[in-house]
Amino acid sequence: MNYFSALYIKKYIVFLFCLFLPSCGKTPEDIITQYHKKGKLNGSILVMQNNQIIYDSVVGYADFSHKRILTKNTPLYIASLSKPFTATAIILLQQKGQLSYDDKASTYLPELPDYAKNISIRHLLSHTSGIRDYENILSGKKGLTNQDVLHWLQEQKGLQFPSGSKFQYSNSGYIILSSIIEKISGESYKSFLEKNIFIPLKMNNTEVYDGSTPTNKNRALGYDSEKKPDDYSILTTGDGGIYSTPEDLYKFDQALRQFSLINKDNTDQMYTPFTLSNGKLSNYGFGWFIDFSGEGKVVSHTGGLDGFRALFWRDIKNNETIITLTNQGDAFPLQNFLDDMRESILKNK
Repeated sequence: MNYFSALYIKKYIVFLFCLFLPSCGKTPEDIITQYHKKGKLNGSILVMQNNQIIYDSVVGYADFSHKRILTKNTPLYIASLSKPFTATAIILLQQKGQLSYDDKASTYLPELPDYAKNISIRHLLSHTSGIRDYENILSGKKGLTNQDVLHWLQEQKGLQFPSGSKFQYSNSGYIILSSIIEKISGESYKSFLEKNIFIPLKMNNTEVYDGSTPTNKNRALGYDSEKKPDDYSILTTGDGGIYSTPEDLYKFDQALRQFSLINKDNTDQMYTPFTLSNGKLSNYGFGWFIDFSGEGKVVSHTGGLDGFRALFWRDIKNNETIITLTNQGDAFPLQNFLDDMRESILKNK
């Protein structure tokens, strides 16, 4: 076989491979355009690589009914992406000497049920407390509040497993953390985050929606895959409750990378998986899922409720960030999109 024949075969193989890999040779913009054209992505996206934003734009509508266009300043509900903010608020209280991670939650919330008296703040942060998750049972209740969830916990018979023995995601645990933040600080969760995170970082389009203030008229409304209304309708905080934009979340990303919000020791703890009682590691630290399977440490979180999906992926070692917020619910194949975007970034280095 001569050189040119071999080269032709190699190129043909690469061509066939790319037919089955959507991100092959494509830029992040190509992938975003592709997903949008197929009706799978309506939202706001920011991509950072090597300390440089390589994509920052929006596609689609904030309100399908009135054809209101999404802008970079349009807040979208981020659902469980609120958890890194709750964890950061707890860390800020620790830095001020107002709590210890191994303190019992009941020290600050004596009203917790007896079965939860020995749960530590560390257990709550790492989803290893054994506290039952309310979401599949109560989240359909319009206007649901933290007090509703705490009352429901009082009615439960006990933990699902001994604290520290197992990882099991619990929105209820982060509602308890929100209540601890309020009890120690003497102010609302909303007010604490505004004063200590949002305002210092100039996250001007980010807010906690807890029903205490009028609804932001500029926010995006939620829809299902058929573009029928499916808007956010509960009022819990700690596990969710935050509206934001990719540009604001990028400011949060940079503050964490630069240790301007929390110190390096606490940042390291935040990115350290919890060691279970059997000696095995979980894949969650303080408010972040943690992945060591690649070249370095990757931390991430997703969110999803009603018509909203959210993605915050951060490669710590290689200085890459992908942030995507959408308001067309399950039309968005979050994991496929992330895989394609990661492949695109890798190939376009």
